Amino acid sequence: KVAMRESGYVVGGISPLGQRTHHRTVLDESALQFDEILLSGGKRGFSVGVNPHDLLKVLNAVAGPIGTW
Repeated sequence: KVAMRESGYVVGGISPLGQRTHHRTVLDESALQFDEILLSGGKRGFSVGVNPHDLLKVLNAVAGPIGTW
């Protein structure tokens, strides 16, 4: 409920793009090895392909080791 209230999106469609309030975005550094990654377009089942380096620039985001294998 908090994520939906803060982002303005429903769970399953929460996108780092176009949120009502600014939130720090952290991208797992492994995403940087790809030319394109998919992220939510703000609606369940709607994905947007973006270059991860462009995403970092647009959102003023950072990349780091957040994922586990």
